[in-house]
Amino acid sequence: MPLTRDEDIAELLGSTRTIAMVGASDNPSRASFGVMKFLQDKGYRVIPVNNRITGEHVHGEYVWRELCQIGEPIDIVDIFVNSENAGAVVDQAIAAGAKAVWMQLGVVDEGAASRAEAAGLKVVMDRCPKIEFARLGLAAVG
Repeated sequence: MPLTRDEDIAELLGSTRTIAMVGASDNPSRASFGVMKFLQDKGYRVIPVNNRITGEHVHGEYVWRELCQIGEPIDIVDIFVNSENAGAVVDQAIAAGAKAVWMQLGVVDEGAASRAEAAGLKVVMDRCPKIEFARLGLAAVG
């Protein structure tokens, strides 16, 4: 069952240092662009993943094609893709050894959430970390 209690979400955000953002964009008008910058400003390392802009840089970070290429521990995979593609990203997050998956606002895939939980990952679904950060009154990490 996805995390819904404020305490659990706050604990996840507080224990996280590295976030891989699948669907990160280099377009300032896209929500992922602003959320990535917000999370960086709060002290997280945010690694962008987007096969359309692989090799580019977003907010100073190299953009990877796939999660498996990152080669370092990932605390949360932030999923900024539509619900139809979220399951594949969750499967990649499991394979990459991520500790949690976070499906953005409007992204819901119950089957993928169940697979992630069965693999031992924490799951947040249909929420935005930027909104939760402010709503819960959290301070910067690190």
